[in-house]
Amino acid sequence: MTRITLAVIAVAAMLCFGSAPSRAQSYGDAPWCAVMELGSGEVVHDCEYYSVQDCTPNVIAGNRGFCQMNPTYRPHPERRDWR
Repeated sequence: MTRITLAVIAVAAMLCFGSAPSRAQSYGDAPWCAVMELGSGEVVHDCEYYSVQDCTPNVIAGNRGFCQMNPTYRPHPERRDWR
């Protein structure tokens, strides 16, 4: 009986205190992202910056957020001409 009660309490706590899934948008394929929260759990990753110095003015200029390295960035392989 105690196990069932604890299981019900645990499930109820997860339902009450669990967070709603956030909506995230991401665009760009550069090494740095400006991460900005638009409100109501919506987050935008603007990944169009090649250095943190390029990203910083965007988040300072009123788009409250922060700069972070793009976790999905993959450098493009160098093209080699075989002649």
